[in-house]
Amino acid sequence: MTKPPVIPIATIHLLPLLDEHLLTLLHSLSPEDWQKQTIASQWKVKDVVAHLLDGNIRTLSMLRDTWYSETPDIDTYPKLLDYLNGLNADWVKAMKRVSAAMLILLHEVTGKVYCKYYASLDPFDKAGFAVNWAGETESKNWMHIAREYTEKWLHQQQIRDAVGKPGLMEREFFYPLIQTFMMALPFHFQKITAEENMHVQVTVTGEAGGIWQIRYNAGKWQFTEDPIAHPAANLLIDPDTSWRLFSKSLRPIDVMDKVRMEGNRHLAEHALQMISVMA
Repeated sequence: MTKPPVIPIATIHLLPLLDEHLLTLLHSLSPEDWQKQTIASQWKVKDVVAHLLDGNIRTLSMLRDTWYSETPDIDTYPKLLDYLNGLNADWVKAMKRVSAAMLILLHEVTGKVYCKYYASLDPFDKAGFAVNWAGETESKNWMHIAREYTEKWLHQQQIRDAVGKPGLMEREFFYPLIQTFMMALPFHFQKITAEENMHVQVTVTGEAGGIWQIRYNAGKWQFTEDPIAHPAANLLIDPDTSWRLFSKSLRPIDVMDKVRMEGNRHLAEHALQMISVMA
Protein backbone atom coordinates (compact mmCIF):
# COMPACT_ATOMS: atom_id res chain seq x y z
CA MET A 1 0.00 0.00 0.00
CA THR A 2 1.35 3.40 -1.00
CA LYS A 3 1.87 5.74 1.91
CA PRO A 4 0.16 9.14 1.63
CA PRO A 5 2.57 12.02 0.99
CA VAL A 6 3.88 13.81 4.02
CA ILE A 7 2.46 17.30 4.53
CA PRO A 8 5.48 19.64 4.77
CA ILE A 9 3.89 21.80 7.48
CA ALA A 10 0.93 20.13 9.16
CA THR A 11 -1.35 22.58 10.96
CA ILE A 12 -4.93 21.49 10.27
CA HIS A 13 -5.09 19.44 13.49
CA LEU A 14 -3.98 22.50 15.46
CA LEU A 15 -6.74 24.85 14.29
CA PRO A 16 -9.46 23.41 16.61
CA LEU A 17 -7.02 23.47 19.55
CA LEU A 18 -6.13 27.07 18.80
CA ASP A 19 -9.83 27.90 18.62
CA GLU A 20 -10.46 26.29 22.01
CA HIS A 21 -7.66 28.35 23.54
CA LEU A 22 -9.11 31.48 21.97
CA LEU A 23 -12.59 30.92 23.37
CA THR A 24 -11.21 30.20 26.84
CA LEU A 25 -9.20 33.41 26.58
CA LEU A 26 -12.15 35.51 25.42
CA HIS A 27 -14.40 34.24 28.21
CA SER A 28 -11.73 35.28 30.73
CA LEU A 29 -11.48 38.90 29.60
CA SER A 30 -12.78 41.72 31.76
CA PRO A 31 -14.64 44.69 30.24
CA GLU A 32 -11.41 46.68 30.65
CA ASP A 33 -9.38 44.02 28.82
CA TRP A 34 -11.50 44.38 25.68
CA GLN A 35 -10.42 48.02 25.38
CA LYS A 36 -6.70 47.50 25.91
CA GLN A 37 -4.28 48.49 23.15
CA THR A 38 -2.54 45.69 21.25
CA ILE A 39 0.82 45.73 19.50
CA ALA A 40 -1.18 46.27 16.29
CA SER A 41 -1.15 50.05 16.63
CA GLN A 42 -4.61 50.77 15.19
CA TRP A 43 -6.46 47.95 16.96
CA LYS A 44 -7.56 47.33 20.52
CA VAL A 45 -8.33 43.84 21.81
CA LYS A 46 -11.95 44.00 20.66
CA ASP A 47 -10.84 45.01 17.16
CA VAL A 48 -8.47 42.05 16.92
CA VAL A 49 -11.24 39.68 18.04
CA ALA A 50 -13.48 41.15 15.36
CA HIS A 51 -10.74 40.68 12.75
CA LEU A 52 -10.38 37.02 13.71
CA LEU A 53 -14.12 36.59 13.24
CA ASP A 54 -13.84 38.14 9.79
CA GLY A 55 -11.29 35.46 8.93
CA ASN A 56 -13.79 32.72 9.77
CA ILE A 57 -16.67 34.28 7.87
CA ARG A 58 -14.66 35.41 4.87
CA THR A 59 -13.11 31.95 4.45
CA LEU A 60 -16.45 30.18 4.56
CA SER A 61 -18.13 32.71 2.29
CA MET A 62 -15.44 32.92 -0.36
CA LEU A 63 -13.78 29.50 -0.39
CA ARG A 64 -16.55 27.19 0.76
CA ASP A 65 -19.55 29.02 -0.71
CA THR A 66 -17.71 30.73 -3.61
CA TRP A 67 -19.41 34.01 -2.72
CA TYR A 68 -17.46 37.06 -3.84
CA SER A 69 -19.27 40.32 -3.22
CA GLU A 70 -17.11 42.17 -5.72
CA THR A 71 -14.45 41.58 -8.34
CA PRO A 72 -11.75 44.18 -7.70
CA ASP A 73 -9.12 45.15 -10.24
CA ILE A 74 -6.04 43.60 -8.67
CA ASP A 75 -3.01 43.11 -10.88
CA THR A 76 -0.16 44.12 -8.57
CA TYR A 77 0.90 43.30 -5.02
CA PRO A 78 0.35 46.88 -3.77
CA LYS A 79 -3.21 46.83 -5.14
CA LEU A 80 -3.85 43.52 -3.40
CA LEU A 81 -2.51 44.91 -0.16
CA ASP A 82 -4.64 48.05 -0.41
CA TYR A 83 -7.71 45.96 -1.13
CA LEU A 84 -7.16 43.68 1.86
CA ASN A 85 -6.39 46.58 4.18
CA GLY A 86 -9.63 48.22 3.08
CA LEU A 87 -11.62 45.04 3.74
CA ASN A 88 -10.07 44.69 7.18
CA ALA A 89 -10.71 48.32 8.13
CA ASP A 90 -14.32 48.24 6.93
CA TRP A 91 -15.08 45.10 8.93
CA VAL A 92 -13.47 46.29 12.15
CA LYS A 93 -15.30 49.61 11.89
CA ALA A 94 -18.65 47.87 11.44
CA MET A 95 -17.97 45.50 14.35
CA LYS A 96 -17.57 48.39 16.78
CA ARG A 97 -21.37 48.33 17.15
CA VAL A 98 -21.27 44.64 18.15
CA SER A 99 -20.87 43.69 21.80
CA ALA A 100 -18.11 41.52 23.20
CA ALA A 101 -20.66 38.87 24.15
CA MET A 102 -21.94 38.73 20.57
CA LEU A 103 -18.41 38.45 19.21
CA ILE A 104 -17.79 35.44 21.47
CA LEU A 105 -21.06 33.84 20.35
CA LEU A 106 -20.20 34.32 16.70
CA HIS A 107 -16.76 32.80 17.26
CA GLU A 108 -18.35 29.80 18.96
CA VAL A 109 -20.60 29.26 15.94
CA THR A 110 -18.20 29.95 13.09
CA GLY A 111 -14.97 28.55 14.54
CA LYS A 112 -16.09 24.93 14.41
CA VAL A 113 -17.42 25.28 10.86
CA TYR A 114 -14.20 27.01 9.75
CA CYS A 115 -12.05 24.18 11.13
CA LYS A 116 -14.32 21.51 9.64
CA TYR A 117 -14.10 23.13 6.21
CA TYR A 118 -10.31 23.17 6.13
CA ALA A 119 -10.18 19.59 7.43
CA SER A 120 -12.30 18.53 4.43
CA LEU A 121 -9.75 19.74 1.86
CA ASP A 122 -7.11 17.67 0.12
CA PRO A 123 -3.89 19.28 1.40
CA PHE A 124 -2.20 18.86 -1.98
CA ASP A 125 -4.93 20.40 -4.13
CA LYS A 126 -4.54 23.94 -5.42
CA ALA A 127 -5.50 26.52 -2.81
CA GLY A 128 -8.00 29.26 -3.46
CA PHE A 129 -5.39 31.89 -2.64
CA ALA A 130 -1.63 31.95 -3.08
CA VAL A 131 0.74 32.77 -0.23
CA ASN A 132 2.20 35.88 -1.82
CA TRP A 133 4.66 36.79 0.94
CA ALA A 134 6.42 33.47 0.32
CA GLY A 135 6.75 34.31 -3.36
CA GLU A 136 4.11 31.82 -4.47
CA THR A 137 1.76 32.60 -7.34
CA GLU A 138 -0.03 29.30 -6.72
CA SER A 139 -0.14 27.44 -3.41
CA LYS A 140 -1.22 24.04 -2.19
CA ASN A 141 -3.93 23.84 0.45
CA TRP A 142 -1.44 22.76 3.11
CA MET A 143 0.53 25.98 2.63
CA HIS A 144 -2.57 28.16 2.59
CA ILE A 145 -3.83 26.48 5.78
CA ALA A 146 -0.42 26.96 7.40
CA ARG A 147 -0.64 30.65 6.52
CA GLU A 148 -4.12 30.73 8.08
CA TYR A 149 -2.66 29.10 11.18
CA THR A 150 -0.10 31.88 11.49
CA GLU A 151 -2.90 34.45 11.28
CA LYS A 152 -4.89 32.70 14.01
CA TRP A 153 -1.85 32.26 16.25
CA LEU A 154 -0.55 35.77 15.70
CA HIS A 155 -3.76 37.61 16.50
CA GLN A 156 -4.48 35.47 19.53
CA GLN A 157 -0.95 36.17 20.70
CA GLN A 158 -1.53 39.91 20.26
CA ILE A 159 -4.54 39.64 22.56
CA ARG A 160 -2.65 37.59 25.12
CA ASP A 161 0.20 40.06 25.04
CA ALA A 162 -2.12 43.04 25.53
CA VAL A 163 -3.95 41.59 28.54
CA GLY A 164 -0.95 39.96 30.20
CA LYS A 165 -1.98 36.33 29.62
CA PRO A 166 0.61 33.59 28.95
CA GLY A 167 1.31 33.10 25.27
CA LEU A 168 1.11 29.88 23.28
CA MET A 169 4.88 29.61 23.14
CA GLU A 170 5.28 25.87 23.69
CA ARG A 171 6.76 23.98 20.73
CA GLU A 172 3.45 22.34 19.75
CA PHE A 173 1.98 25.72 18.81
CA PHE A 174 4.99 27.96 18.20
CA TYR A 175 7.14 25.78 15.94
CA PRO A 176 4.51 25.47 13.14
CA LEU A 177 4.17 29.26 13.23
CA ILE A 178 7.87 29.99 12.87
CA GLN A 179 8.32 27.14 10.38
CA THR A 180 5.67 28.73 8.17
CA PHE A 181 7.12 32.21 8.62
CA MET A 182 10.48 30.88 7.41
CA MET A 183 8.95 29.84 4.10
CA ALA A 184 9.44 33.49 3.12
CA LEU A 185 13.22 33.33 3.54
CA PRO A 186 14.34 32.31 0.00
CA PHE A 187 11.91 34.76 -1.60
CA HIS A 188 13.06 37.53 0.73
CA PHE A 189 16.64 37.03 -0.51
CA GLN A 190 15.74 36.80 -4.20
CA LYS A 191 17.34 40.17 -5.10
CA ILE A 192 20.53 39.51 -3.13
CA THR A 193 23.37 38.08 -5.20
CA ALA A 194 26.13 36.11 -3.53
CA GLU A 195 28.99 33.75 -4.17
CA GLU A 196 28.06 30.28 -5.38
CA ASN A 197 27.10 27.91 -2.53
CA MET A 198 27.05 30.69 0.06
CA HIS A 199 24.78 29.83 3.00
CA VAL A 200 22.65 32.05 5.23
CA GLN A 201 21.22 30.70 8.45
CA VAL A 202 18.43 31.89 10.74
CA THR A 203 18.40 30.36 14.20
CA VAL A 204 15.38 30.75 16.47
CA THR A 205 16.70 29.79 19.85
CA GLY A 206 15.17 27.63 22.57
CA GLU A 207 13.25 24.38 22.59
CA ALA A 208 10.41 25.82 20.51
CA GLY A 209 12.71 27.18 17.80
CA GLY A 210 14.83 25.70 15.04
CA ILE A 211 17.47 26.32 12.38
CA TRP A 212 16.84 27.22 8.74
CA GLN A 213 19.50 27.54 6.04
CA ILE A 214 19.27 28.78 2.48
CA ARG A 215 21.97 28.35 -0.17
CA TYR A 216 22.78 30.48 -3.21
CA ASN A 217 23.03 28.19 -6.22
CA ALA A 218 22.68 28.85 -9.96
CA GLY A 219 21.48 32.39 -9.40
CA LYS A 220 18.82 31.74 -6.77
CA TRP A 221 18.37 31.08 -3.06
CA GLN A 222 16.84 27.79 -1.92
CA PHE A 223 16.46 25.89 1.31
CA THR A 224 19.17 23.29 1.67
CA GLU A 225 18.79 19.81 3.08
CA ASP A 226 22.57 19.66 3.58
CA PRO A 227 23.32 22.55 5.95
CA ILE A 228 26.90 23.48 6.71
CA ALA A 229 28.40 24.08 10.13
CA HIS A 230 29.72 27.57 9.39
CA PRO A 231 27.35 29.59 7.15
CA ALA A 232 28.41 32.93 5.75
CA ALA A 233 25.85 34.64 7.99
CA ASN A 234 23.82 33.53 10.97
CA LEU A 235 21.00 35.50 12.60
CA LEU A 236 20.13 34.30 16.11
CA ILE A 237 16.84 35.45 17.56
CA ASP A 238 14.67 34.35 20.50
CA PRO A 239 11.11 33.09 19.91
CA ASP A 240 9.30 36.03 21.53
CA THR A 241 11.21 38.55 19.45
CA SER A 242 10.90 36.50 16.26
CA TRP A 243 7.12 36.48 16.04
CA ARG A 244 6.96 40.21 16.65
CA LEU A 245 9.68 40.94 14.09
CA PHE A 246 8.54 38.73 11.21
CA SER A 247 4.92 39.87 11.62
CA LYS A 248 6.07 43.51 11.33
CA SER A 249 4.87 44.27 14.86
CA LEU A 250 8.46 45.37 15.51
CA ARG A 251 11.09 46.43 13.00
CA PRO A 252 14.82 45.68 12.96
CA ILE A 253 15.77 48.92 14.70
CA ASP A 254 13.57 47.87 17.64
CA VAL A 255 15.30 44.53 18.24
CA MET A 256 19.00 45.15 17.65
CA ASP A 257 19.72 44.62 21.35
CA LYS A 258 17.85 41.28 21.32
CA VAL A 259 19.46 39.54 18.36
CA ARG A 260 22.93 38.28 17.55
CA MET A 261 24.49 38.40 14.10
CA GLU A 262 27.46 36.27 13.10
CA GLY A 263 29.51 36.41 9.92
CA ASN A 264 28.47 38.62 7.01
CA ARG A 265 26.56 41.45 8.66
CA HIS A 266 24.92 42.63 5.44
CA LEU A 267 23.30 39.24 4.90
CA ALA A 268 22.32 38.86 8.55
CA GLU A 269 20.74 42.31 8.61
CA HIS A 270 18.81 41.49 5.46
CA ALA A 271 17.35 38.41 7.19
CA LEU A 272 16.18 40.74 9.98
CA GLN A 273 14.02 42.60 7.47
CA MET A 274 11.96 39.56 6.41
CA ILE A 275 8.18 39.98 6.71
CA SER A 276 5.98 36.88 6.74
CA VAL A 277 2.57 38.54 6.57
CA MET A 278 0.83 40.65 3.97
CA ALA A 279 2.60 43.99 4.30
